Formats: sequence, structure tokens, C-alpha cells
Amino acid sequence: MTTIDTTAITVELPEAFDPRWSRLPGIQVDGRRITIDPAEYFFRFESNTWLVADWELVKAQLLEVKETTESAVEQLALDFIKAHGASTSDAARVLSTAYEVYAYLFRDEHLAGLGLPQITAVHLRMLREAATLMALNKVELDGHISNVGPCWFFPAATSVVFDLDDETGRMLDEVYHGGWFNEHRRIESIKAHAALGGRLVHGCQSVPDQSGGVVAPYGASMANFRDDLAAFKAGWIEQIYAHRVTPAA
Repeated sequence: MTTIDTTAITVELPEAFDPRWSRLPGIQVDGRRITIDPAEYFFRFESNTWLVADWELVKAQLLEVKETTESAVEQLALDFIKAHGASTSDAARVLSTAYEVYAYLFRDEHLAGLGLPQITAVHLRMLREAATLMALNKVELDGHISNVGPCWFFPAATSVVFDLDDETGRMLDEVYHGGWFNEHRRIESIKAHAALGGRLVHGCQSVPDQSGGVVAPYGASMANFRDDLAAFKAGWIEQIYAHRVTPAA
């Protein structure tokens, strides 16, 4: 692991997280308070700065803006980030912003029209929690992946924390990466992720294969991202699964 000097990350969020997140190394959950030891939590931690924008500003100035023939939604998001994005070394701010983003994207009102009856409000909470922690992952403009935590490997992490079987873990991964499988959700996702300084990208193909996701800056090299991801994932996934709790016989 490559690491940089940093202190513990502590944040208090509006929603209490599942205490079973503490099964993973370097993270402790006490209700709404989350404490992360970067040296134990991350597989790779080379950057302690992130690009964020104020969520209230995103809500007020971006979420309701419509794309036109002259300005696609991606351009709207990029322009907003250029105007309002700011670099921060405050990881708690990143997590707080991410919580707001994913509380919006994975809100219960979507369940009725989702067309996936097996997805419940409980699953949405799992998605909100895991996606919030994933916001600390980072990819640089040259495509190099600088920060990798266990939530990069979404099905593995959720199987450990929430005792999910493989099928359910993959289903959640599909919903997370698929943006609810339609264009309306994708557009909503592009706008909301402007608060985290980029767009959601992932390495999976047609089905989840533990290649994970990250909010990458617009313009990041996806070719280098793909190559870096392929080189490291297998061994780290195995380490996460080692923390699975085996039910008593």
C-alpha cells in the first residue's frame, strides 16, 4: 500500500450507518458518526484532496436545468464544476456531500416506478451508505487511480457488511452503476455527481464483475483507468471477502 500522512477521518452524517461497516479494517461506525483510519482502510491512498461543489448550489442551479440542442447535460455539469468546484482536503466534507448526493439519487420515491420489485427501501439504504464511502476513491486526470478503498469492490464490500449472497450483491451493483437503467436516472446522476466534481464511471462490462466505480473528473483518461484497474483488483477483492462472517452451523 502507498500512503500519505493524514489524520483519522471523522464525520457525523444525517443517517445512522449500519454498525457492521466496522467489520472492514480501519472503519468504525457509532450511529451517525463514522471514523476512518486511512492507513488501515485504504488499499491505496495517494491523495488527500478532492474536488467538490456545494450541494445546495447544485440543487438550486443545476438539478432543474434542462439540456438543449446547444448544451448537453454533460456540458452543463462540466460548466457548473468549472464555475463552482473547489479542491478540499477535508474528507468529512466529501463524505457529507456524497451523503446528500446519494440520499437524492437513491430516494425511496423511485421504488414504485423502478420495475424491480426485489429492490426495497432497505436495499436503497445499503446503496446510500456504500456509495457515500465510495466518494473517497479517486482517479486523476491521467487516469491513474490514486485512492482505492474496499467499497470500490461493491459486491464484495456489501456482502461482508450486510451478509448478502452473491446474487443480491450483484443486483445492487447493477442498480448502483446502472443509474436505474434509464435515461432519466442517468441525467439525474450526471447532474447530482457535479457536487463530487465529476461523473460516475465504472470498469464493469454488461454485468458486474467487481471492477467498481468512482467519480472521475471530466477529461480523465479512461484507457489508463482501465489498465490500472485491471492490474490490482483480484488480490484486494480476496482480502475483503476474508472478512465475511460465516453463520454458525
